[in-house]
Amino acid sequence: MLSREDFIFTIGYDGPVAVVDNQAKRKYGKLNTAELAEKGLFRAAYSSAVYSKESRELDLVAEVYNRLAKHTPVELTALERLFGVSPVDVNRSISL
Repeated sequence: MLSREDFIFTIGYDGPVAVVDNQAKRKYGKLNTAELAEKGLFRAAYSSAVYSKESRELDLVAEVYNRLAKHTPVELTALERLFGVSPVDVNRSISL
């Protein structure tokens, strides 16, 4: 299983290998879900919430997103499509 930081900053896949944004990982990898969301790093925050498997973290991301976004509020169910994040069974990563 990927580490939390690798999962959060995965930007794509090369077959069975996750491709990780190493620069973002170094800069923001230690932030928790709420901190990522407050900084406007919504994809990373959503990924962190998915990784944690805590529904309250998913709700938190939706709440902060809707508060900071300047458009129609989105439902929690739309965030997976919006950010393109879902759990994947990958055990290896490479960093860019």
